[in-house]
Amino acid sequence: MPTQLSRRGLIRGITAAAAAATLATGLTACGGDSDAATTDTAGTVTVGRVSNGAATPTELKVTEVKSINAALPESVRSSGTLKIVVGALPDGFPPLAYVGSDQKSLTGAEPDLARLIAAVLGLRPEISNATWENMFVGIDSGRADIGFSNITDTEERKKKYDFASYRKDNLGFEVLKKSTWNFDGDYRNLAGRTVAVDNGTNQEKILLEWQTKLKQEGKQLTVKHYAGKNATYLALTGGKIDAYFSANPGIAYHIRQTATSPDPTRSGGTFSGAGATLQGLIAATTKKGSGLARPVADAIDHLIENGQYAKWLAAYNLSAEAIDKSEVNPPGLPLDNS
Repeated sequence: MPTQLSRRGLIRGITAAAAAATLATGLTACGGDSDAATTDTAGTVTVGRVSNGAATPTELKVTEVKSINAALPESVRSSGTLKIVVGALPDGFPPLAYVGSDQKSLTGAEPDLARLIAAVLGLRPEISNATWENMFVGIDSGRADIGFSNITDTEERKKKYDFASYRKDNLGFEVLKKSTWNFDGDYRNLAGRTVAVDNGTNQEKILLEWQTKLKQEGKQLTVKHYAGKNATYLALTGGKIDAYFSANPGIAYHIRQTATSPDPTRSGGTFSGAGATLQGLIAATTKKGSGLARPVADAIDHLIENGQYAKWLAAYNLSAEAIDKSEVNPPGLPLDNS
């Protein structure tokens, strides 16, 4: 489900009407006391627990950094708790955020990173689950300090929120492992290929733009749409399409699922969700002016420098989305494309 997974297919503004309609959903406590969402022992966080095969469970040593804790807003530091909200209701979006194999714990790459950051900040993670819209309502109202839900950094969202980037916002091509084709960052390599994409998504918009360019060059790109994931993957394994263009985390998840199947798949390359001229970024999201974004970015940098960040990404097969440094409010998806 690319639009739910990437949260970028059709970047959605949060209107007052939508917020009011979803407020009744509330923030559902999920994982605050569960095995998947607590620090195992002092200074230890296990990522990928109860992930139902989406990740390789990995134990990481993480200790509080006093200097970063001291930079926290007083209200957050004195509470001793980081109130985290994830917009994974109703169905979740593996491998990023979903109910784990114990049927109760919110697990996935997003809540796991939130727990790692909380450990660096010296705070207890309190994770709530919400609908996508109500996640923003929670941040706006102060019921949540920060959101982790594969949120794309956009200039439109910067009007209300501050960001601390932590992962590239990438689209990807999934191909059969036996295929020799690779995208290599060049749309011209799509000439003569048949590619499936989901309707109404950012990746469809980009793919159709490439199709138009190729047509102008006298070349052909055939674009296919299928009713759902199962039909798309049947077309891929059956040789009816050469590749599937979708949100990269979902592709990484499916590649892991097919690894031991008769028809394993692999990545055929990635492309920025923001287009050719800007690397899209996924970011932790806080209320504008709250003062929380900078300490969170510093915590992410600490995880990068000490190796836990790379191990977290590797556990979820998302190493291709690594960044070198967290940025506070970096250039985002432009207003004319948000």
